[in-house]
Amino acid sequence: MNFEPIFESASLYAGGLVVTLQLLAISLVLGLAAALPLAVLRVLPSRWVHGPVWLFTYVIRGTPLLVQLFLIYYGLAQFEAVRESFAWPWLQSAWFCACLAFAINTSAYTTEIIAGALRATPHGELEAARALGLTRVQLWRRILLPSALRRALPAYGNEAVLMLHATSLASVVTLLDLTGAAREVNARFYLPFEAFLTAGAIYLVVTLALVGALHGVERRWLAHLRPRT
Repeated sequence: MNFEPIFESASLYAGGLVVTLQLLAISLVLGLAAALPLAVLRVLPSRWVHGPVWLFTYVIRGTPLLVQLFLIYYGLAQFEAVRESFAWPWLQSAWFCACLAFAINTSAYTTEIIAGALRATPHGELEAARALGLTRVQLWRRILLPSALRRALPAYGNEAVLMLHATSLASVVTLLDLTGAAREVNARFYLPFEAFLTAGAIYLVVTLALVGALHGVERRWLAHLRPRT
């Protein structure tokens, strides 16, 4: 194995890592922002309210992320109405389309994660809140959402890790992320094993750091659920 060209390409990998982390942060922030109101709608009793949300999450979770990315980046461009719309300057950007596809995908999974946590709210918490005279808005703001978000942390941590790995698809729409950097190194030096092994090692380090940070958050926010000695 020859790792000398890999060391020479360290700056390329560093730039790819920055792009990967930016994609991850933007997609998670936008996905979570969209998932919170969608999760609330998802658990409401009215079929006309939760039905469209269920359909959205079902379709997004039932189709590959790569297909969704291709539909947004390549597919929308074939429609003249899209090309003439105000959104075209953004939709012709690979960066914007990748962030949009990743955010939509993670929002669907996060919606179901938070909705499941909302349904698992102990009945005693609701009865105690009603006994205190809390209004419906106060019940959601002070009891339901904070409690559900805490319980959803472990599952959401898994989704964040999966989203990190999913950002590797950005390279197929010309973005030079971490996987794209490995492909560039392989194209230059024809060292596929060394190039992608290095990318895999960096992904592993970032994953371990992300998991460690998430476990720290869980220890802080889920401390009340641990058995007391």
